[in-house]
Amino acid sequence: MDPISLIVVALATGAAAGLKPTAEAAIRDAYAGLKRLITDRYRQVDVGPVENRPSSEAKRRSLEEDLRETHAAADPELLRDAKALLDLIAERDPSAATTVGIDLPGLRAAFVDIESVQSGGTGVRGRGWEIAGGVRIKNVEAGVRPGDTAEQPDPS
Repeated sequence: MDPISLIVVALATGAAAGLKPTAEAAIRDAYAGLKRLITDRYRQVDVGPVENRPSSEAKRRSLEEDLRETHAAADPELLRDAKALLDLIAERDPSAATTVGIDLPGLRAAFVDIESVQSGGTGVRGRGWEIAGGVRIKNVEAGVRPGDTAEQPDPS
């Protein structure tokens, strides 16, 4: 994943996880720290729209565009904090990632196996993949809010 995509995914996932009333303090603090780092160093970048609607693909694309116009991709502290937030969420609240789905640009792998993704936004998206062995993607429900069920196609 390129650095800007990593930052955007971390912010969106952090907003989805960190702003829940039941969020752990560690996640809230890590998200707040990442957001503060961006707003302090890159004043022209507004993270508010993604914070308010983390599942909105349009808001994430706009934030990505704004970050690409800065030197954020070369900011080692920003990248370290974004990765740390994603790692913390993966460990303590993996369901938060369902809000933003899976976005894997520039993936290079021998094999990809993705299963059981439920997202209010994009389900699975990838661009520029280099896969040596194969890809298996199963049970993806996009545009579904947690608790909803996707309509199953008629098998006839």
